[in-house]
Amino acid sequence: MPVVTGANAMVELVVREADTAAALGSGDVPVLATPRLIALCEQASCQAIAEQLRPGETTVGLRVEFTHVAPTRVGSTVRAEATLERVDGLRMVFTVSATDDCGLVGAGKLTRVVVERGQFLEKAR
Repeated sequence: MPVVTGANAMVELVVREADTAAALGSGDVPVLATPRLIALCEQASCQAIAEQLRPGETTVGLRVEFTHVAPTRVGSTVRAEATLERVDGLRMVFTVSATDDCGLVGAGKLTRVVVERGQFLEKAR
């Protein structure tokens, strides 16, 4: 079944100490880490198309283009939204954005590729 553009999903995260740059080693400040924010956007992307994949298929990340524009404190809620913008063969490009109660936290594009889970895992080194 072909994956339909326009599919979207939103996920939320209450920022904890474990989500901070200091905890993840991507900096030394106690605010939401960029890698954690990107992971939240990846989660929304996966959720957006999960029901459109065939049994045994999954998606893996290929490319990240992301701008993190505002810090978010521990205890704040961040919402990440992903919309499937384009499908090119097995590649899917998502537009993603993340907001908190004060506005935009980050935005960008994520490219994911559809793979057969078993074959993909066999290639892992």
